[in-house]
Amino acid sequence: MMIRRQLMTCALGMALSMAPLGTLLAWESDVEALEQRWEEVTTQLPQDQRGDALGELAERAEWLVSAHPGEAVPLIWHGIIEASHARERGGFGALGSARSARDSLEAAIEIDPQGGNGSAYVTLGALYDRVPGRPLGFGNSETAERMFERALAIRPEGIDVNFYYAAFLEEEGRLDEALAHAKRAVDGQARASREVSDEALRRDARVLLARLSR
Repeated sequence: MMIRRQLMTCALGMALSMAPLGTLLAWESDVEALEQRWEEVTTQLPQDQRGDALGELAERAEWLVSAHPGEAVPLIWHGIIEASHARERGGFGALGSARSARDSLEAAIEIDPQGGNGSAYVTLGALYDRVPGRPLGFGNSETAERMFERALAIRPEGIDVNFYYAAFLEEEGRLDEALAHAKRAVDGQARASREVSDEALRRDARVLLARLSR
């Protein structure tokens, strides 16, 4: 009887220890699928098809957030996807997606102060830069710059943060600083998990660098 009880306890302990691993693997697989589809939509689909595709992807990301409450990465990807959706929608319809993106990214940072290796801060910086200011939207150049600076502190050689920060600095008329960050974006390191989108940004950075170098 004692041996059977010990065996049952051991089996239960193994089951409990294995369950989180299985959940984690399923969670990682779902995020990877979101990431791959986002890269495909934003870099390969014709522009007139991106809005609907990103809307569907945002719904999948929202479900993933609900299925894994308290996890930062699903929130970050929901924010990234909604920010991309806002960019494709344009006009007043984009503001709802932009606010949803902001809320998810800020919630993710509360859980993970590194913001997914800086990705949340980059996207927030771009949102605060591009969204109209009050009373229509929440855009704010000071907040945008603060977000970019936090991303740079985490990932100083990132193509994405240097490109978006360079674009922001160009808009602000700070051309020497913009030129420096455009160069860093061109020379930056693509992430293994985001190589396609990072290389697309590197091409955009070359265009920006050429413009700033005139």
